[in-house]
Amino acid sequence: MSTAESPEIGTLREEVCALHAELMRNNLVAWTSGNVSARVPGAALMVIKPSGVSYDELSPSAMVVCDLDGKPVSDGPKSLNPSSDTATHAYIYRNMPEVGGVVHTHSTYATAWAARGEAIPCVITAMADEFGGEIPVGPFALIGGDEIGRGVVATLAGHRSPAVLMRSHGVFTVGGTGRDAVKAAVMCEDVARTVHLARALGELAPLPADQVDALYARYQNHYGQR
Repeated sequence: MSTAESPEIGTLREEVCALHAELMRNNLVAWTSGNVSARVPGAALMVIKPSGVSYDELSPSAMVVCDLDGKPVSDGPKSLNPSSDTATHAYIYRNMPEVGGVVHTHSTYATAWAARGEAIPCVITAMADEFGGEIPVGPFALIGGDEIGRGVVATLAGHRSPAVLMRSHGVFTVGGTGRDAVKAAVMCEDVARTVHLARALGELAPLPADQVDALYARYQNHYGQR
């Protein structure tokens, strides 16, 4: 068995495939758009969705194993081209070693904010909890090379947000695992919708920084089962 098809990668194939179903279940993607990837622990490899394949046709064996330059390293059970966003995912992994999962969507409300080139202001506690402030906007860049990845990394530097709205494009989220990145994508769309509706009713007042800090610390350190 090659390194690319180790038991760890087999497990990641299953996890990444299942996480794509979460994008569909949460109405974050349409047709074949969107993708999830996960870093292979202890190896300079990632597992990512194949390009242009229907979500209904995805299977663990269809996931593509790539190195962190975005090049497929094994034909695996199926020989499919990786996502057109592979170079972006690879750049993020190379430059953000703490990241273990990356997600990209064109979810409706969050992408509407991206189309305006406008950050989502932190005006509700759910945003403070999950994002630690506003969800920032990154620069416009064409698909296919490192440019989008460079914009994601540069924009998230100095932000607590695991999500960035890439101008006129869509959402990229990161996390310690693929599941964490999917959660961030789900929450990004949820707050984008809520804040959009609130703004339609009148002017918004961002939460004070000290309250954001307190909410973020509580949620990140004490919420849920530890």
